[in-house]
Amino acid sequence: MKQVKQVKRVKRVRAKYMVLFLLWTLVPMGLCTLFAQEPSASSGQDSTELAGAPAPQILHDTSATQRARPESFLSRYTERVLVRFDKSPLFISILYAVIIYSIFTLITLLIIILLNRGRLQREEKLLEYLNKEYQQKLMDYLFEEEKRDQAIMDMGWIASNKFNRQILINQMIDLSINLKGELKLLIKELYLLLGLKEDSLEKAYSKKWHKNVKGFRELAFMNIRDANEKIMNSLNSSNEIVRMEAQIALVRLSDDNPYHFLHFMDKPLAVWEQITLHELLIQHNLKVPAFKQWFGSKNQSIVIFALEMVSWFKQKSAAKEILKLLDHESDVVRNTAIKVFGDIQYKSSLPALKKMYSGEPYKNKLEILLTFARIPDERYLNFLKSVLDMEEDVQLQIQATKAMENTDEPGISMLIKLMKSKSEYKNYQIIIRHVLDGRIY
Repeated sequence: MKQVKQVKRVKRVRAKYMVLFLLWTLVPMGLCTLFAQEPSASSGQDSTELAGAPAPQILHDTSATQRARPESFLSRYTERVLVRFDKSPLFISILYAVIIYSIFTLITLLIIILLNRGRLQREEKLLEYLNKEYQQKLMDYLFEEEKRDQAIMDMGWIASNKFNRQILINQMIDLSINLKGELKLLIKELYLLLGLKEDSLEKAYSKKWHKNVKGFRELAFMNIRDANEKIMNSLNSSNEIVRMEAQIALVRLSDDNPYHFLHFMDKPLAVWEQITLHELLIQHNLKVPAFKQWFGSKNQSIVIFALEMVSWFKQKSAAKEILKLLDHESDVVRNTAIKVFGDIQYKSSLPALKKMYSGEPYKNKLEILLTFARIPDERYLNFLKSVLDMEEDVQLQIQATKAMENTDEPGISMLIKLMKSKSEYKNYQIIIRHVLDGRIY
C-alpha cells in the first residue's frame, strides 16, 4: 500500500510540474504571437482605411502638418493599446498589470536605493569631519586653558542638531574611558554645560529599547543619577539587552555597594550577565561587597552568583551561612555550595557533607567526593571505603579512591590492603590499582 501511495504521489507531483512547464512555455509563446499579429492587423486596417478614404487635400501650411503627425500617431497608438487591453483575455490583462506594476516597483526601488546611498555617503563624510573637529576641540578644551572658552563656543555652535550632538557625546564617552581625576570632571562639566544631559535623559525615558540602552550607557559614563529610578525598573525588562545595560549602569553609578540592585531582580541572572558583572568589578577596581547578603534571595540565579563570588574572592567569613544552603530545595544551589566548600578549603563542612551524601543525586554525590579529595582528612577514610563498597558507578569509585589517596600514608596503606586482599574479589580493586599508578593519575 505504501508503494502505491508513493507512486500516486509522484504522479501528482509530475502532473503539477507539467502544468507549470506548459504555463511557462505557452504563455510567452502566446504573448509573442499576439504582439506579432497586432502590427500586421493594424497595418491591414490602416491600408483599408486609406483605400476607402478620399484623397487628402494638399495643405499649404507644412509646419502645421508636421506638428499634427506626432499627435495623431500617439493618439492612435494609445487608442490601439486601450482597445487591445479591453479585448484581451483576463489572464493576459492580469499579465499586463503585473508587468507594469513590476516595472514601476523596480524603478521606485532603484530611486530609493540611489537616494539612500547618497544620504549614507553624505553622513559618512559628515561623521568623519565631525570626529576630527570634535577631537581637536576637546583637546583644546582639556589641555589648552587659553583656548578653553573658544572651544566651548565652537562645540556649542557645531552641535546644533541631534545628529551632531550624538557624535559629540560619543566622542566624550570614548575620551572619558581613559581619563581620571580632574580631566574626567572637566568632561562632565562640558557635558552639562552644553545641555547634553537632556539628550541622554530623553533617550533613557524613550519607548524604544535601543534608545534606552544608549541613554543608560551615557548617563553611567557621566555619573548622572537623574534616571536611576527608570534604570532600576528596567532590571526586570523582558529585553535581555536592556536588563544587561541597566545592571552595568547601576554598577557604575553605585558608591558603596555596586551590586545593591541584585536585591530587586526578579528575572534570572544569565551566566553571561554574571560574567559581565564580575569583570566590571575587577576592571574598575570597585569595592567588593559581602556576597552572603544575597543567600536569602528568592531568585535562585542570584544565590548561585553570590556563591560563585564568595568562592572567587575567598570570603571564608560566609562559610556558616553556606552551611545553611546545604538544606536548600534546589539541587543546583546545593551543588554550588558543596563546590564552594572545596574552593575555600572549609574543613568544618566535611561532617555535614558526609551526613547528606546518601540522599543526594548523582552530580551532588560526585561533587561531595571531589570536595573530600580537595580537603583530605584521614578521619573519613572509613566513610570513603564505604562509598567504594556501596557504589557501583565507576566515577564515584574513582573519586572516592582519589580522596583516600590524598590523605597520604594512611589512605594509601588502606588502598594497598584493599587491592591485595584475596578473601573477596571486588571490582574496585582494578580501580585502586589504576589510581595508585602514577603513570595514569
